[in-house]
This record gives sequence, structure tokens and C-alpha cells, in this order.
Amino acid sequence: MRVLIVEDERVLADAIATGLRRQAHAVDVAYDGAGALERTSVNEYDVVVLDRDLPKVHGDDVCRELVGRRYPARIIMLTASGELDDRVEGLTIGADDYLAKPFAFAELVARVQALGRRAAAPLPPVLERAGVTLDPARREVQRDGRPVELTRKEFAVLEVLLRADGAVVSSERLLEKAWDEHIDPFTNVVRVTMMTLRKKLGDPPLIETVPGVGYRL
Repeated sequence: MRVLIVEDERVLADAIATGLRRQAHAVDVAYDGAGALERTSVNEYDVVVLDRDLPKVHGDDVCRELVGRRYPARIIMLTASGELDDRVEGLTIGADDYLAKPFAFAELVARVQALGRRAAAPLPPVLERAGVTLDPARREVQRDGRPVELTRKEFAVLEVLLRADGAVVSSERLLEKAWDEHIDPFTNVVRVTMMTLRKKLGDPPLIETVPGVGYRL
């Protein structure tokens, strides 16, 4: 899942991003509303964590803009005010969820993951194909009943392949969903990750390389 954090308190924004990356999510950060609009114009996010009180472009206006152009991401708004009227206003302009500061990080993670599930097409809680099972909630992978230990990125890549349900996934799509905007698009990180993922999944090989197109499981 790819997440955009929009928060002008840099320490808080970077802490949220670090925590979500540890959950194997690809995370980008914008420190003002203008940066949020710029990033959403070129990247596709599943969830946007959006502070209301932003410089340059107010968070409410960012939310209205995203809703107005039917941007597909789910939006959770953050605010220093937990008053009922503020929560109602935030939801009225198009936010999908609302969380008052200060908040417990575990609650934010749970809300982000719940919104991510709503943003994606309905799928079974445990993904399965060709003897491989992946449980996103437990962060567990098995092949033919044998546990497979994966790194966070390997797990994220395998999840994207399983969610494709047999369709070919391009390297660009994998970079978009499993890494963040700081990754070099010309890097060989996808190829290297595929090599280690194939090795860990074992024989016979399950991940097919479609030359010039991408990968398929």
C-alpha cells in the first residue's frame, strides 16, 4: 500500500512515515498543502493522511481538490481539535476518517490499514495462488504449508503480485506500490528483489518474467 503523509510538523510527519514504512508500506511525505497537490498529481496513493492546518494550501482545500477531481485515495484528516463540529466539517468536505491530535500511533496505523482495504477492490483476507498464501494481517507467508521468511520489501512485492491475480505487473507498478518517490526509477532494485524472492519461495519457480513487460505469479 502506498501512503502520502501531509503534515507541516516535520518531526511528527517523519515519525509517522518511519512507523508506516516498518509496516511494509511505501510512504511519501509533503510538508504543506501545495506539496500534497503536486505529489497527488503525479503519484497514485491508496491513503492520504492529511493535516487540516497546513501552510500554503489549507488541508480543507486539499481535501476538496482531491474529492473534486475524484482522486481514488482514501483520506484521513488529522487536527488539533477534537470538537464534534470540526469532525463533522472534516467529514462533510469529503474525508473518509478523522483523528484528533494527540493520537496513539497504533490507532493511526489501524485506521490507515482499514482505509487501505476500502480503497482496494474487495479481496479475501488471506491471498492465495499456486500454493502460496500471504496473510497481510499476520505478515505471514507460506508455500505449500512451509513458512517463508521475507523482508518487508519482498513481502510488499509478493503482495502486489498476488493481488494482480495472474496479471502481469510492470516494474514501474511495483516501484510505485512497494517503494516510494525517492527510489531511482532506473535502479535494478526490482530485479534484485525478484531474485531473492524467487530463491526464498523455492522450486519449482513461481514468478515468471515477461520480457519487456514485467512479472507474473
